[in-house]
Amino acid sequence: MAAWTWRFEKSDGTEVQPAVQPEEFTTQGDAESWIGEVWKDLVEGGADQVFLFEDSTQIYGPMSLHADPE
Repeated sequence: MAAWTWRFEKSDGTEVQPAVQPEEFTTQGDAESWIGEVWKDLVEGGADQVFLFEDSTQIYGPMSLHADPE
């Protein structure tokens, strides 16, 4: 079974440890729901962008965690 995981980075591409430790997700939807719930905590903890992986395959990223300015 595939594992969906996130990689957390600063805006310059440096990997950072997330402020909220993610689990291994079994579906893309679960992973995306989780990031939707905790993204503000992740930003406060120093993460600027994330990448989503299915096992070792990058699905997308970088995706900014910063809300679009109004």
